[in-house]
Amino acid sequence: MNTPVEKVAEALRALEAQGGIRNFTETVPTAAAAAEVLGCEVGAIANSLVFSADGQPLLVLTSGAHRVDTRVVSRLLGIRKLRRADPAFVLAATGQEVGGVAPVGHPYPIRTLVDTWLAKHEVVWAGAGDHNHMFPTTYDELLRMTGGQAADVEA
Repeated sequence: MNTPVEKVAEALRALEAQGGIRNFTETVPTAAAAAEVLGCEVGAIANSLVFSADGQPLLVLTSGAHRVDTRVVSRLLGIRKLRRADPAFVLAATGQEVGGVAPVGHPYPIRTLVDTWLAKHEVVWAGAGDHNHMFPTTYDELLRMTGGQAADVEA
């Protein structure tokens, strides 16, 4: 059976992504930890946050320098009830554990928002399926690969 990282790698190949997956010897479960290891701004880290949006998964790829304002996202998408998903919901929706969720490689497509703040960075780093793997990409590539909607997710 394929690991989450192998599924992400397969998805990246199928989507003709430009960057390859990088393996870290230490875990990088937070944007701050990843930025420190990579030597980049925390804002260049694309946090993959999963929400329950009226009971359906919603993936928000946000800059590590931002917090998602659920009121803003709810209004934007017409969602009545939006809350951060618990670890079991995240695993069921993505096949990946909290702290290592990738923008791709999920069992089925997930509605996705991509924080416009990420466009400020030439290289954006995203999780690749677990706490020890990430891959470089661009804002435009994130939008293309995820079929995501560009959005301001912070108030």
